[in-house]
Amino acid sequence: MIQTQGLCFQYAMGPALVFADVLVPQASVLLLSGPSGSGKSTWLALVAGLVAPSSGHLTVANQDLRALNKIASDAWRAKAIGFLPQKLHLSAALTVQQNMALAYWASGNAENPQRIAETLAALNVLELTDRLPAQLSGGQAQRVALARALLLKPQVILADEPTASLDDDAALDAVRLLLTQARLHAATLVIASHDARVATLIAQDVVAQKSLQRLMLIHH
Repeated sequence: MIQTQGLCFQYAMGPALVFADVLVPQASVLLLSGPSGSGKSTWLALVAGLVAPSSGHLTVANQDLRALNKIASDAWRAKAIGFLPQKLHLSAALTVQQNMALAYWASGNAENPQRIAETLAALNVLELTDRLPAQLSGGQAQRVALARALLLKPQVILADEPTASLDDDAALDAVRLLLTQARLHAATLVIASHDARVATLIAQDVVAQKSLQRLMLIHH
């Protein structure tokens, strides 16, 4: 679940971003929309504990983020949050298997090769285990990045512009994949996008539509 109250973030050389309050129950879907520059990526960074709010209250996966110091926040994020950024951040020098293992390193847990294999298989990319990111197609890279985000069975999945630069068929596949995996893990899913197709694609999923909330951000 995600709950925000009076959430505000002040950039050093820019305007304050003030966000509307939300309460997103566990295993539901939030569509975070708005034009580029409206604060979608900042909102995701706040929810992931990557940056601290200037003011307001923020509870994610039953954790008050104000109560965590930097080290505790990093450990919590690795276990509770599955983050699919717009830039996938797969390490170019590491194989798919090694990129997956980074999730265990970040969380301080021992690597579990069986779990890695199971997660890659669930996303139909197990055969890519020994490839480098440069040897993957865009769709394959996105599936590997999503597999890494899901590896530790997070309570919250955050996807930043997951359909950017995708054609209609690939966009449909990306949204369906996110909805299916979130449902499989009973995770709260947040999709941040300015792509008008995303709302339509979510609406095609009857189960997701029932739990869907929307938060529209505007330029400040």
